[in-house]
Amino acid sequence: MEYQVTITEVLSRIERIEATSALMAEEMVRRRYTKEDIVLDYSDFKDVHFHASNSFYFKSPDRAFTLLHGDCTELLKQFDFKFDMIFADPPYFLSNGGISLQSGKVVCVDKGDWDKGGTPEHIDSFNREWISLCRNKLKDNGTIWISGTYHNIFSVANILTELGFKILNVITWAKTNPPPNISCRYFTYSTEFIIWARKSKKVAHYYNYDLMKQVNENKQMTDVWRLPAIAPWEKKCGKHPTQKPLAVLSRIILASTQKGAWILDPFTGSSTTGIAANLLERRFLGIDKEEEFLNISRNRKHEIEDLRTFASYRKKVKDIALLDKENASFLLKEEEDGYDLPF
Repeated sequence: MEYQVTITEVLSRIERIEATSALMAEEMVRRRYTKEDIVLDYSDFKDVHFHASNSFYFKSPDRAFTLLHGDCTELLKQFDFKFDMIFADPPYFLSNGGISLQSGKVVCVDKGDWDKGGTPEHIDSFNREWISLCRNKLKDNGTIWISGTYHNIFSVANILTELGFKILNVITWAKTNPPPNISCRYFTYSTEFIIWARKSKKVAHYYNYDLMKQVNENKQMTDVWRLPAIAPWEKKCGKHPTQKPLAVLSRIILASTQKGAWILDPFTGSSTTGIAANLLERRFLGIDKEEEFLNISRNRKHEIEDLRTFASYRKKVKDIALLDKENASFLLKEEEDGYDLPF
């Protein structure tokens, strides 16, 4: 009797690479093997403790959702990649011991040490550093969205102008369910601002005008968006103190990207940006210093890997549900195939 036996050989070798970071080292190894006609893919690195800096936190099996652990002002220097869009929800510097009302209880508004304010010079310096790094990570026709309140948004606008961005709009997000002002000494705080700017004054940006008109009862979309704050079903994987609702991020992503686009969030928190991106068939890289928040992000991605949950969330997000109901072709063309992160 004749038998066919398949023998698989696994070769192992140690590579010593001089690089400025673990991310750079991996990229250099991949390039070296490519030159030798040896193809490496993600599976070759699954069980390898390659990232000595611990910056690499998570990559989903579909490669559409990646998380890095660390300070964006350090990590953005360590790889070369261009994104179609960036959404940033940086520290607002409003943690000053104030109080608010949450679920009927008086609570402190402090978010953490990362949100405590400094001098105007410190805030400007901080914004200049991370916005400059983000500019280098945008495609020439790419756009950036930055959220804030009066605590930081004027600094952000000045720095964007200083660095050569063209401000396209300042969106006023009017929350339909804001918490009451318990001091009764001020108007109720019910808005946040989101600046939309393109990288170059001379290179045209992408804007899905027709789609925005469609979700706005066939009228031009204005720069005032009346959308709810975060809903309880969006916090099932854990709470983040400044988590944005999917309703806001979905509209931003639909307005300014196409299917397959790459989106960066340098202060990703619980990664609402990434969840919205994946619900809309876009790809995502998120960076955060807090491992606790990255754990929430990873769990949220695992949550929508269940097809029933994925479909349920699309029904709960206003703009997506409307477009699905009308069978709108809102994903449009896909970005170039094979364009992937270098790690």
